[in-house]
Amino acid sequence: MNPRAFAIGLVCLASFVSQGAGAQGVRLPGAGGARVPATVIPPSASAGSATRQADFIVAVVNAEPVTNHEVRMRLARLQRQIAGQGGAQPPRDLLAREALEQLILERAQIQLARESGIVVDELAVDQAEQSVARQNEVSTAEMYRRLAADGVPREQFRQELRRQLMQQRLRERDVDARVRVSEQEIDQFLREQSSGADQAPLELSLGHVLVSVPEGASPAQVAERQARAQAVADKVRAGGDFAALAREFSDAQDAAAGGLMGLRTADRYPDLFVEATQALPVGGVAGPVRSGAGFHVLKVIDKSRAGMPTTVTQSHARHILLRASAQLTETAAAERLQDYRRRIQAGQADFAALAREHSQDGSAKQGGDLGWSNPGAYVPEFEEAMSRLQPGEIAEPLVSRFGVHLIQLLERRETKLNPREQREMVRHAVRQKKIEEAYATWAQEVRGRAYVELRDPPL
Repeated sequence: MNPRAFAIGLVCLASFVSQGAGAQGVRLPGAGGARVPATVIPPSASAGSATRQADFIVAVVNAEPVTNHEVRMRLARLQRQIAGQGGAQPPRDLLAREALEQLILERAQIQLARESGIVVDELAVDQAEQSVARQNEVSTAEMYRRLAADGVPREQFRQELRRQLMQQRLRERDVDARVRVSEQEIDQFLREQSSGADQAPLELSLGHVLVSVPEGASPAQVAERQARAQAVADKVRAGGDFAALAREFSDAQDAAAGGLMGLRTADRYPDLFVEATQALPVGGVAGPVRSGAGFHVLKVIDKSRAGMPTTVTQSHARHILLRASAQLTETAAAERLQDYRRRIQAGQADFAALAREHSQDGSAKQGGDLGWSNPGAYVPEFEEAMSRLQPGEIAEPLVSRFGVHLIQLLERRETKLNPREQREMVRHAVRQKKIEEAYATWAQEVRGRAYVELRDPPL
């Protein structure tokens, strides 16, 4: 899979799931909520005028039409996704029906979200926009340049982000918040894990250096970038400090962290990375390997079968939460928190004092202190913002469906998990699986309640 492929509405767009106001503040299941299918847009374009031909209504969902043009656009995205993942293309008519069904499901959910009074502020769309650009390691300007080349205007892209945020918030309200995990389910998970350890999925921790290649680069430029990546690979193989080399040479977002991408299951890495490293031992180096983004040098930091971790990197953070209301929009709340941030950084105010006075989270009495947390303790966008911080740094205001947050990272540490913490991580994993199952059932129920009239099949 091309690591630069634009994926709309993924991890960073999930919102907070509250477990009540307590000393630990707002907590959530580690993997977030159910996901809509990724929308993949390649770095270069070929949408063409063909997708705009023969436009007519192919279906009606509660009096709202779905057009042939929309199906063709979705079909093209699905085809690009499958091609990017190296899969065989299904018959076009089957894929067109899948595209139509996706659009029908989305229409029904968006209509329900509107009827439920769910509104997405411009600020939330702005942050989603920035998140997609960060995930793809480009500026927002470059992202929109590539999207425009593919025939996707900025406003259309933002409207899609807004729709997916509305769907996400609807699912969080109607699905995520209702899923509970019993102690018996945790025990069952642990028993199954013990008996099936040999069949557990592969987990990888990779180091990554990207030497990017600009779109439209000349052969000489490509050769120069490849030589630069080869020089990095040679230095790593000769025993060079990988983290230092990543910070010096890598164009990837993870460069500041020494190019370390973290321990995750293989299916959460691009296929290209897994294929390049699967035969390597720990310490092995792959590359340079080429993708649409440029040349990649990869080092296997760790490799194991997935299981319950015994050691994790914990984060200690604090935050201030302002809840949106009729009197305080998300934008106004963000402006207020931005003012707090400026005052704190200038030494004119104390974070803990502002949290005690203004925060609307249960952690306010503790000065916003959330205590030590394990990976996956917070919703994905909170985790993402926190992961980009160095100790002492304060993030820009962050929007969730519960309000707007100002986050400060205090410390990080490596620590061994105690049995209680291990069970909490299992609870998050089991809950995520149940959420995905509940979402599939819920989505079909929403479709079943909608009036759907199928007309002429899409061309």
